[in-house]
Amino acid sequence: MTKNIVAFVIICFTLSIAANAQDLPIGNGKKYTLGEIKVTGSTRYNEQTVISFTRLKKGEELYIPGQRLSNVIKKLWDLDMFSDIEFYITNVDNGVADLELVITDIPKLSEVRIQGIKKKRDKEELIDENKLKTGVNVTENLITNTKNYIESKYKKDGYFNAKVAINTVEVKDTTGTNQVNMVVNIDTGDKVKIKNIDIIGNDQISDAKLKRAMKNTKQKRFYRFWKRSKFNRDDYQEDKQNLVNKLKENGFRDARIISDSLIKIDDKNIALDIKVEEGDKYFIGDISFVGNTVYTDEFLDRAMGIKKGDTYNGVLINERIEAQDPNATNISTIYRNNGYLFSSFNLVETRVYNDTIDFELRINEGKEAYFDEIRVVGNNKTKDHVIYRNLLTKPGQKYNQQDVVSTVRELGSLGFFDAEQLSPEFIDPDPQSGTLSLEYNVVEAGASQIELQGGYGGGGFIGTLGLSFNNFAISEIFNKESYTPVPMGDGQRLSLRAQASTYYQTYSLSFMEPWLGGKKPVQLSTSFSYTRQFLYDYRSRRADKSRSFDILGVSVGFAKRLTEPDPYLQVSHTLGFQRYDLNNYNTGLFTYGDGFSNNLTYTFGITRDNTRYNPIFPIAGSVFSITAKFTPPYSLWNGVDYDDLENQREFQLEDDNGNLIRYDDQGRTVRTTEANAIGDQAKIDQEKYKWLEFYKVKFKGDWYTTLANFGENKNLVLRTNVEYGFLGAYNQDRGVPPFERFYLGGDGLGSYSLDGRETIRLRGYPNQSLIPLDRTSLSQASNDDGATIYNKYSLELRFPITLKPSASIYALTFLEGGASYDNFRDFNPFQLNRSAGAGLRIFMPAFGLLGIDFGYGFDALPGQPNSGANGWETHFIIGQQF
Repeated sequence: MTKNIVAFVIICFTLSIAANAQDLPIGNGKKYTLGEIKVTGSTRYNEQTVISFTRLKKGEELYIPGQRLSNVIKKLWDLDMFSDIEFYITNVDNGVADLELVITDIPKLSEVRIQGIKKKRDKEELIDENKLKTGVNVTENLITNTKNYIESKYKKDGYFNAKVAINTVEVKDTTGTNQVNMVVNIDTGDKVKIKNIDIIGNDQISDAKLKRAMKNTKQKRFYRFWKRSKFNRDDYQEDKQNLVNKLKENGFRDARIISDSLIKIDDKNIALDIKVEEGDKYFIGDISFVGNTVYTDEFLDRAMGIKKGDTYNGVLINERIEAQDPNATNISTIYRNNGYLFSSFNLVETRVYNDTIDFELRINEGKEAYFDEIRVVGNNKTKDHVIYRNLLTKPGQKYNQQDVVSTVRELGSLGFFDAEQLSPEFIDPDPQSGTLSLEYNVVEAGASQIELQGGYGGGGFIGTLGLSFNNFAISEIFNKESYTPVPMGDGQRLSLRAQASTYYQTYSLSFMEPWLGGKKPVQLSTSFSYTRQFLYDYRSRRADKSRSFDILGVSVGFAKRLTEPDPYLQVSHTLGFQRYDLNNYNTGLFTYGDGFSNNLTYTFGITRDNTRYNPIFPIAGSVFSITAKFTPPYSLWNGVDYDDLENQREFQLEDDNGNLIRYDDQGRTVRTTEANAIGDQAKIDQEKYKWLEFYKVKFKGDWYTTLANFGENKNLVLRTNVEYGFLGAYNQDRGVPPFERFYLGGDGLGSYSLDGRETIRLRGYPNQSLIPLDRTSLSQASNDDGATIYNKYSLELRFPITLKPSASIYALTFLEGGASYDNFRDFNPFQLNRSAGAGLRIFMPAFGLLGIDFGYGFDALPGQPNSGANGWETHFIIGQQF
């Protein structure tokens, strides 16, 4: 209260100087000498303070009523602190008048009660959006604005008859403070739908085509899902212009809406009558260019792409000159990608004859623009050099619009900033000198993650815990003050991951430096992993801890971003080594239970990623990757004849006394000579897989296409996905090794790195259940051997619920199909395990990625042809970020 009084005194002292400047009578006002002044009413200010506010003094002369007194009242009202201000003459004696000032403070809000809607969340949103917090001044303006806002909000949602009434109730308390409770009564009424849209006066363009142009104003249809038929005044005004634009796109340059009417059918339905005038249809004549020195007329004519004789299309002409999309190809973009930021374009109709119009495009090229200063603001964690090395715009460089757009994409793809809030801002653009500065405004987003996953697959529960520090700073590890909770800001990534189930455990550590040396985008990545798997019995669902399979792996990789043929390409090279040790571990895949295998590999990869703009929810672009993994072809120089191993003494079967044996007709073992002995498959395979020999090729492509736009950050996006994988052998006598195989089906939670296996997600089926069809008659143990070939296709329709910094949420539906094979003889790209379903994704800086999918498998599981469709499967994604 003290602060309020001090502020009130300062304001009133300043304003009262003007009130004292002059005094004139109002009406029949008479001049009096001011006597006593008394202050009454409901106020938290004491009497002497209020009197000093008025600057009225006992003994001075003033007119009552008069200009002086009127100004005092007006200035008190302007303070917006009182709900009632009145002066009264209480006594007059010999020209001396006593005054009483009755004031009432504006009441403070105690609490708000919203009636008429049920959801607590909706009530809280209305209170927050209208800033109805405890202690706020409850003015008439606040009440009116709140009422109008709520009514407008519900009308936009289709409740055209929504009514809001707001009452205030005085609160009686012992403090004497003027407080009120606010009661907001909301009567939404029924949703008003558009039953009919009648368009009158169109002879050349059909009603259906014009109605389709009205993107957000649709009449009721039983099949309408994406575009509801609710009425929204703002959308309707926009769609009337869309309707006119559709006529102009078809040659009707002078098209206009003569009148439109909204007709109330009943409380739930309205009709729209729109009367148009098409006018005459026009065609394009000659298009000439004036003022162009940088580009020839022929070049600009090709860029326009509009020929003489084409139907007049005003919308298209404007788009070919200056489009809103910075990625569109048009004349303004061509100029601005070549430094001419200050260029301007004016299209003039020079001649109209019969049904033809000639045009002249007048171009003011202006000076070439150069960047004076490039700044980045808003980063409080990420170090400046990490950001500046990703900027494609440099001081002194010629302006290029595409470089600005690409820089926004680069910064968004880092994952350190909120991609939706990245905004470049021009500072001090000067057309005279041809200079400007550029400022990128960034908002830090959570860059470190805790991965927490849980699911049932591969025969048991699988749990994962991972820490990923995506903006790590290894240079600060000895700086205690940098631990918040870990050193951050250098753009490096440090990941630790542990995964376990009833029969395996795996641990991994990886580090990635995206700019090795700090000068070029050469990425260094290193990793270390250790895994122990126990033999698992699918029938008893128990793991035998005395029989294990240990894997130790290390890798070092380099990747470089290219500039040609475009800046979206990245080439990678990785050298890896894995050591596999088996301890009494016999399965259908490994014929030798005790032994080892070494795996030295080189992987070459090419990736092209030009998605934009938000890595969480891309709306356009594509990602392609192809990788080829090779081992050295040892069989070319080691001199081993793998086809003849069974005939060599050291690889033949022996009894306990070291004697060679064979099987007789009854399957009994008998002693034999070397010529008749049978090969010991365990020893043979140990020799084959002492050093693994194979090659592995994978392709993956993702396309993102915006199908429709429903407003800012409301894009309906189609993600198209294609994947192929093939594992092959150089030497068919050695064959494809029992490692590095593909496991198809489920949610991908079983993505542990045991034997180099890769789990491929295909929703609607259990994890790793989609085995090759030629193995469906084998045992369950053999069915867990993975495949050497797979293909997968996916269509995913995504729609964002919100892409705010606090939470990115989008819903999805999907169609998927895929299959796995043991060889190309069985490969059939059209024989697929099909599924469909829907899901939800939530990404929050505080929790990371959360998701759930419900998938329906249309086909029977391999090996169960009579079981019918697999049916519904639920898949979870659980992550956390801090």
